[in-house]
Amino acid sequence: MPLLMGIVNVTPDSFSDGGRYLDAGAAVAHGLQLVEQGAAILDVGGESTRPYSTAVTEEEELRRVVPVIRSLCRQTTVPVSIDTSKAAVAEAALAEGAEIVNDVTGLEGDPRMLEVVRASGAGLCAMHMRGTPATMQDDPRYEHVVRDIGRYLEARRDALIAAGIARPRICLDPGIGFGKTHQHNLALMAHCGQYHRLGCPLLVGHSRKGFIAKVLGNQPSDLTAGTIGGALALARQAIQIIRVHDVGPVSQALQLFAACGGLD
Repeated sequence: MPLLMGIVNVTPDSFSDGGRYLDAGAAVAHGLQLVEQGAAILDVGGESTRPYSTAVTEEEELRRVVPVIRSLCRQTTVPVSIDTSKAAVAEAALAEGAEIVNDVTGLEGDPRMLEVVRASGAGLCAMHMRGTPATMQDDPRYEHVVRDIGRYLEARRDALIAAGIARPRICLDPGIGFGKTHQHNLALMAHCGQYHRLGCPLLVGHSRKGFIAKVLGNQPSDLTAGTIGGALALARQAIQIIRVHDVGPVSQALQLFAACGGLD
């Protein structure tokens, strides 16, 4: 059964819930609710990485996430992850009790990040992204998307191990929606189980993303049902961690899926 990573966006401009949890108290309450619904990890982020978003300052990101992480780590035993590409933010979050660094740049965006993670003993998630959030959707192309991203993830795994990070601490993420077209996303969702060959846990974050709306004919929707459908496809491929907004509905769907033999 996959573990669910619950998303806590402490931002005013996230593509899915921008502004709802910008207040620290609201963000903490939301995180605790996600734990009650079945989240095994809480992923706290203070900077939107939606397509064409712009970066926030280090100071602003720290102001958003540090109080939330401090409070969550005091109120729950569920591991807290910091979703950041800035080494200073990761360092501060780890000092407050976070146990995982989730970096959309694959630890390549900040030259200090690798050392911060190595020295801390934290777990990490290295994701594939083409370009930056501001540029990633500008005509993304691959020779063969599943194979090409597999090669990137393999290279990042090897680089991280060579830098002194033990393999059991490394999780890999193909980066659904990060520099991919609609068809690229569908191909990755269908075949990301191939990356089990890399010998690291796999994390996939497809929740509420635009490719779901396209599959459903761009009908007005909160995309929860589509997110559940994607989660079942990932569970069938034995993906270890699924990052979602709607923890309760996805958790219930996975329980029924397993009870009915869907994971056999």
